[in-house]
Amino acid sequence: MAISEGDRIPDVKVAVPDDDGNPQPAQTGDLLSKGKVVLFGLPGAFTPGCSRAHLPGYVVKADELKAKGVDTIACTSVNDAFVMHAWAADQNVNGTIVMIGDGNGEFAKAMGREFDGSAIGLGTRSQRYAAVIEDGVVQKLFVEPAPGVTVSSAEHVLDNL
Repeated sequence: MAISEGDRIPDVKVAVPDDDGNPQPAQTGDLLSKGKVVLFGLPGAFTPGCSRAHLPGYVVKADELKAKGVDTIACTSVNDAFVMHAWAADQNVNGTIVMIGDGNGEFAKAMGREFDGSAIGLGTRSQRYAAVIEDGVVQKLFVEPAPGVTVSSAEHVLDNL
């Protein structure tokens, strides 16, 4: 069942890279339940839309999001923590965004936001979305209705904070 506004964020085991890129086990309940969090999910690290628009938008707008009371900005993808670390370095994230590796897609599934990309060689991935979470409860949820980065963009989230 897909998560909706008013629902508590699922608590799933994931991995976040440490400063050296080594995977550290974490729980989404711990990562995403303190204060105001903007979480965005996307299909894959190093993919065109994710690398040209989605993640870079949040890197550029991080200070504006923080100025509007956001405590944590987090990105999740069905990639391992090693890939998330390499992608963060490539995109000059510099610690502004918590990069969550959902290597098995369990968080995407718990969110009800997985999709089958097998037809194009991607396997199970995360839909593209953004959520505003306060103390573990989804306040706003923006799921992309079609390919592209519109309602899940940093700009759209900023306009809706």
